[in-house]
Amino acid sequence: MRLTVFWERMAEHFGAGYADTFARDHVMSELGGRTVHEALAAGWEARDVWRVVCQVMNVPRERR
Repeated sequence: MRLTVFWERMAEHFGAGYADTFARDHVMSELGGRTVHEALAAGWEARDVWRVVCQVMNVPRERR
């Protein structure tokens, strides 16, 4: 998954204004105690981060 697609999906689910705030502030144990931004910077694949976000935030299947 390209980063542009990842951020589009984040914006679709959380809203354009909140997606970055969530990605910057929400720490997830499933990402090794990292935020989305930290996980991506640490080398996690965007698709893997998106899967974790979907799992943790109960993103509906049709949006995954």
